[in-house]
Amino acid sequence: MCGIVGIVGGTAATSCGGLTVRRMADRIRHRGPDGDGVWSDAEAGIALSQRRLAIIDLSSAGAQPMISHNGRHVIVFNGEIYNHGEMRAHLDRQFGVHAWRGHSDTEVFLTAIEALGITKALELAVGMFAFGVWDRRERTLVLGRDRLGEKPLYYGRIGKAFAFASELKAFQPLPDWRPEIDRDALALMMRHNYIPAPYCIYQGIRKLRPGHFLVLADPQRDPRVESYWSASEVAAQGQRHPFQGSPEEAVDEVERQLRRSLEGQMIADVPLGAFLSGGVDSSAVVSVMQSISARPVRTFTIGFDEAGYNEANHAKQVARHLGTDHTELYVSQDDALDVVPQLPGIYCEPFSDSSQIPTFLVSKMARGSVTVALSGDGGDELFSGYTRYALADAFWNKLSRIPIGLRRASASLATLPSPALYNNVAGAIMPILPRRLRRERVGDKIHKAASVLSLRSMDDVYRRLCSHWEPSEIIPDSVEPPTMLTGLEALPELSGNVERMMYIDMMSYLPDDILVKVDRAAMAVSLETRVPLLDHRLISLALSLPLSILRAGGHTKWPLRQLLYRHVPKALVERPKMGFGVPIDAWLRGALREWADALLDERRLREDGFFQPDAIRRAWSEHLSGHRNNQYLLWDVLMFQSWREASQGVSSAVAA
Repeated sequence: MCGIVGIVGGTAATSCGGLTVRRMADRIRHRGPDGDGVWSDAEAGIALSQRRLAIIDLSSAGAQPMISHNGRHVIVFNGEIYNHGEMRAHLDRQFGVHAWRGHSDTEVFLTAIEALGITKALELAVGMFAFGVWDRRERTLVLGRDRLGEKPLYYGRIGKAFAFASELKAFQPLPDWRPEIDRDALALMMRHNYIPAPYCIYQGIRKLRPGHFLVLADPQRDPRVESYWSASEVAAQGQRHPFQGSPEEAVDEVERQLRRSLEGQMIADVPLGAFLSGGVDSSAVVSVMQSISARPVRTFTIGFDEAGYNEANHAKQVARHLGTDHTELYVSQDDALDVVPQLPGIYCEPFSDSSQIPTFLVSKMARGSVTVALSGDGGDELFSGYTRYALADAFWNKLSRIPIGLRRASASLATLPSPALYNNVAGAIMPILPRRLRRERVGDKIHKAASVLSLRSMDDVYRRLCSHWEPSEIIPDSVEPPTMLTGLEALPELSGNVERMMYIDMMSYLPDDILVKVDRAAMAVSLETRVPLLDHRLISLALSLPLSILRAGGHTKWPLRQLLYRHVPKALVERPKMGFGVPIDAWLRGALREWADALLDERRLREDGFFQPDAIRRAWSEHLSGHRNNQYLLWDVLMFQSWREASQGVSSAVAA
């Protein structure tokens, strides 16, 4: 696990490349505090560097940049190849026993590239990774990223040089670095609360998309980008050849595949543990981990005193039943609020999923005991865990039968009463509402539901339901680039609306929100995270399971639930889903109000020139009055404003 950087071409690579890339790598030292390395070739105009977090083969044999056995290739690698033992044996059988220097997965992957070529090596590899490989004979650079995008990789032309890095802040030492904010990417951030790949907050910089590799033959020409793994093809294959067994056989196969994934991901030469929230996904992962571990698995959870935001007690019960070595930490409001000023430094792009705060806190706690932590992320997207799938599908099936004119008229009537009026009525009957609804603002939801009445397709409905701001309301002259929801690539032919929504989330929300959140929060404290549910072989199985199995008996994630019930009593985990969040809405009216007031000041918004302030100021006023809960909308703007303020300060310091 590492931070990687590189430059090709330009004076930064030819005259002082080693010094420049070392400075670049030092900017992301948190990703690899255990060591660093530099390799450069001034004649070829290439320089590479890496910061190392040693996980596999802690000796110097695992150090990078690493040169291949025949001397042709040089690699900087971030991540883990979980099946490197199998790949090593395969290479020995096919090409004769190698004189291996050590037992690092990087050496195995580099040898596979040397022997088989980049495409075949990527197809064989099971893991999470981002890398850069320089071919000294052909003088070409290849960049690659894992299938689901667990590890980040940014690239672009800066001056006359082509540069790449694990995080944007690594570009700051480049002499020609003059970052300009991309208003169109900002529009995407305001809609989604994240910036989806391949886009980036800075003009001219891109994120390599998951499952792709890039070939650069000339730093002054655009690189060639190719796909080596297509989720679309995997999904289409699953539709053509769905799982043929019984529901119980599906559970058996899910457990078998998860066990195989964990057997690879539990290998480390450093202490390893797991996040445990007490929910279905993390509990299922920890259950299978404990079943194959010879000692108690180390598990970690954090708790909050705020009602409705705490799952620590559920996690403790699961841990006690499984016999894990469990650590929990209750954090105060002040502990959580102290993280807010750190967020711009943790997330190198503006990012506003507020669960970033507890994610950082649990990562920081775990790092006190382990260097690697496994998580349960991915279960909702792969096994149909979000309730919005069924709700949106049922809503559209009924809505599409109503003529469009009548729908538009109904939307106008539904929004005549203010959200506050709806909320007051709901408050009067609050004691008879189900407990899970008691903290919901009914008026906000009615207005949001009304906004979709006039839409023309299921994709339009889902895009609206997943949207925060309509960027045209607050960002003048921006044009949203295409995304998974708007034609970035053709979607596979899927059998139903739910499957289509799951696929879109798997290819956008999962890599660009969930995995970004976890990677940056954990790497900020030098903690490696692994996501066993995202083994691509398990993904292939999940995409072949029909909805009748995924939602058997009306339950979400039915196969994962049944797997979990084999290890944990149903009563310990069967409860309404709870998000991993913090009470941002209350904090903005209380402890964070002064901070937010300054960032949302009308004159400041106008002078900065990115936002049209009227809608933002209205949302802020509504929130402070309690008439609406605009926490998500406001957090989007606040995270951009806070990030921009911090990045301007860093840029000034670097220039000085």
